[in-house]
Amino acid sequence: MKSRTIGIALAIIGILMIVYTGFNYVTTEKVVDIGPVHLNVEKNHPVQWSPIIGVVLLIGGIIVIATDKKKGA
Repeated sequence: MKSRTIGIALAIIGILMIVYTGFNYVTTEKVVDIGPVHLNVEKNHPVQWSPIIGVVLLIGGIIVIATDKKKGA
């Protein structure tokens, strides 16, 4: 039962990685801090991955689920 759960989780993560190929997050850096004057800069940091990784995880999850069914039968 545990390997089937892992297989399902791998398949779901694989599907999500195929659909969403990345995300962005923003950080704020203080550039100038002189008395009452404050200047901040927001930097955008993209995180990208290849959809091929999602396909590999999806196939791996399907294989884990299939081998679990063979063991149980």
